[in-house]
Amino acid sequence: MTVDEARMNELLGRFVVDVGASFQALGAVIGDRLGLYRALLAVMPAGPAEVAREAGVDERYVREWLSTQAAGGYVTYDPADGTFSLTEEQAFVLADPAGMQAAAAFLIPLAAGVNLDTITEAFRAGDGFPWHAQDPMLFEGTERFFRPGYVANLVSSWIPALDGVEDRLRAGADVADIGCGHGSSTLLLAQAYPESRVVGFDYHEPSIEQARKRAADAGLDGRVSFEVASAASFPGEGYDLVAVFDALHDMPDPLGAARHVREALADDGVFLLVEPFAGDRLEDNLNPVGRLFYGASTVICVAHSKSGEPGTALGAQAGEARLASLLGEAGFTRVRRATETPFNLVLDARP
Repeated sequence: MTVDEARMNELLGRFVVDVGASFQALGAVIGDRLGLYRALLAVMPAGPAEVAREAGVDERYVREWLSTQAAGGYVTYDPADGTFSLTEEQAFVLADPAGMQAAAAFLIPLAAGVNLDTITEAFRAGDGFPWHAQDPMLFEGTERFFRPGYVANLVSSWIPALDGVEDRLRAGADVADIGCGHGSSTLLLAQAYPESRVVGFDYHEPSIEQARKRAADAGLDGRVSFEVASAASFPGEGYDLVAVFDALHDMPDPLGAARHVREALADDGVFLLVEPFAGDRLEDNLNPVGRLFYGASTVICVAHSKSGEPGTALGAQAGEARLASLLGEAGFTRVRRATETPFNLVLDARP
């Protein structure tokens, strides 16, 4: 075997980046939990002592943490005076409570790592590992990762991209949000369309409890409700809109779920399906977004889908063609891509 030294060094460089990123993940979550990004934002430009005092944590740890963050490009270091600060972009992504809260995304791989041994054995045997068995960090991380995208797009662009749906929601429609998790998307719909009746369903009872708390905190508990129910058996019929956000591919039986959605819709109802963005070919997805979604899919999405019958395991990178084919098999006669973002495909399916 002849090894090309330049190519080998390039590959090893990738490992250095990825191993560093894994430690960056730990540091970002610690910083998020301790409020270190917010503390830096409050006192910047500042040295470790000022940030530590603002956050109420140990200075020596903060010095090392700030150095890690600067090396990763998450904070900015000024060697002229030895201080750290955040650019406006860094602040929006990491420190602003109304911003992206991107550090929370690292909770997702960290949560899967808690069950590494069990997931490894499931990998070996072809068994599943269900969503509810994951560490609770996963539920928090998933909600905080997806919510900024829903805030930015759901009401402003996704709903308007569905012909006739926005007017119906404003007038008062019956809406079901399936696989709602902590209810971010459900609450956004209820808040934007007060005349509509919105209910969120999820099989995971702790998530439904959290969603109910969020609704009460937002003063929306009289306009939205949450119930424990699976995608294949949620109650109700005659819905004007049924939505599934970033969840269909996780389900053991996505075809059965889509059929039940079809049955639950009114004759002129609309199925809003939002899925991770993906091309139809593997080579279309060999990029940073594809790597993120394939990675999460391997240890979370496919693992959960294989935990029940028939264990379809669509995966997070199913692509539009496969999704449209499944929806057609479920009884939908019109399926189109309504819109998209760099992270999502938004499909409009009708009976």
